[in-house]
Amino acid sequence: MTVNTPLCFRGKKILAPMVRVGTLPMRLLALDYGADIVYCEELIDIKMLQCKRVINDVLETVDFVAPNERIVFRTCEREREHVVFQMGSADAERALAVAKLVESDVAGIDINMGCPKEYSTKGGMGAALLSDPDKIESILTTLVKGICKPVTCKIRILPSVEDTVNLVKRIEKTGIAAIAVHGRKKEERPQHPVHCDVIKAISEAVSIPVIANGGSHDFIKEYADIETFQKATAASSVMIARAAMWNPSIFRKEGFCPLKDVMQDYIKYAVRYDNHYTNTKYCLCQMLREQLETTQGKKLHAAQTTQEICEVFEMGDFYEETTAIFEAKKTSLETKMQDEDDQMEDPDVIKMAVRFDKREYPPQITPKMYLLEWCRKEKHPQPVYETVQRPLDRLFCSVVTVAEQKYRSTLWDKSKKLAEQAAAIVCLRTLGVPEGKLCEGENHLINKRKRGDQEHLISRDHGEDLAEPSHKKANFIEETSDMDVPKMPR
Repeated sequence: MTVNTPLCFRGKKILAPMVRVGTLPMRLLALDYGADIVYCEELIDIKMLQCKRVINDVLETVDFVAPNERIVFRTCEREREHVVFQMGSADAERALAVAKLVESDVAGIDINMGCPKEYSTKGGMGAALLSDPDKIESILTTLVKGICKPVTCKIRILPSVEDTVNLVKRIEKTGIAAIAVHGRKKEERPQHPVHCDVIKAISEAVSIPVIANGGSHDFIKEYADIETFQKATAASSVMIARAAMWNPSIFRKEGFCPLKDVMQDYIKYAVRYDNHYTNTKYCLCQMLREQLETTQGKKLHAAQTTQEICEVFEMGDFYEETTAIFEAKKTSLETKMQDEDDQMEDPDVIKMAVRFDKREYPPQITPKMYLLEWCRKEKHPQPVYETVQRPLDRLFCSVVTVAEQKYRSTLWDKSKKLAEQAAAIVCLRTLGVPEGKLCEGENHLINKRKRGDQEHLISRDHGEDLAEPSHKKANFIEETSDMDVPKMPR
């Protein structure tokens, strides 16, 4: 594993982690305007552990994709040495597993220990951790020892200065690289004054960098105010949340850019990286603020697609040009991939261009069931399915091995199940064996099922035990492969 230059947390201006705001377009925009480090929004460990890491060759990103195909975290090379991945976790081993999953794609790992909202505190995460120092120590120590990238945490202050300083000293001993302090108690909100004196006491009590946060309401109105807040807290660095959400050009030494230009720059990144329109819309609404009741604000509120958002800001041509470029790139990559697939294909695999259409089969009867039935009848081992997913478009292809011969469809499917059914069809057609289609006439598996149902009813009427031993179950029930989908090479 290549270890990059460790991230430095002294003298930095940092984009704070903000739910629904700290996605890729906002992080990149903040970097463009002068931010040194950007934190992603808090992502929950359990959700991340369900994700697959996928290289997106069209967008040139690394995507962490949930089972429902939703992009949970997306990053790119531009921010690789600047982005800190913040997670919500209350378990050391889960936190380490997530950190290892994303470690090669980010510059650091942060644990959220300050968010007071229910989505974060439930399950003992976020600000709930502040009342469990032992768990804090366990999580941070495990991460520091388990990964190569710097580890940080973000906290809120406790009811007393003494308790806060004692907690931070204990956190420092875990070996973390820096600590971000939101200078409010967990029950306080943005309208409450930020406690600069507490952040200052922390800064003077520990040797690791302290990142001051919470100054948007009282201090930070423009770029020069960042230094003012830093001096007031004696902190090593400053982390900005709401002021950056309202206008990310707060990081610009030369001063604010016109809001119209900022919003257009944001939209360009949102389109370039295929950001979901609801997230794009949310961030733009935060920037518009008091202008939401204007004609433009009302049009933005009504927009239901990325294209409609672009049209609100007179960027319709940009949207069409950019999407056309990506469609062309996707087509080119698909063609290249298909050519490589054809060249590298195992010549011993029998192929056909077929798909499984369940409308052509009786309910609950599939080609896989027919193939399994045939194998049992011929005394062959049961079919073995090997399925892979193509990173480019996330489509699936399956190869089935029957009697030491492999079969597959040349067409890729949108799910693992469909790909396996298509492979079974290729095998059955090659063997000249019925596959169970409605057009084939009487279906012996349906008849077998009916007989099984009748026997079940008779047994029930005679008071016999309804639970059948597993070895006596009707052999028409489809067996599913328990093989994992192998990871595609990077």
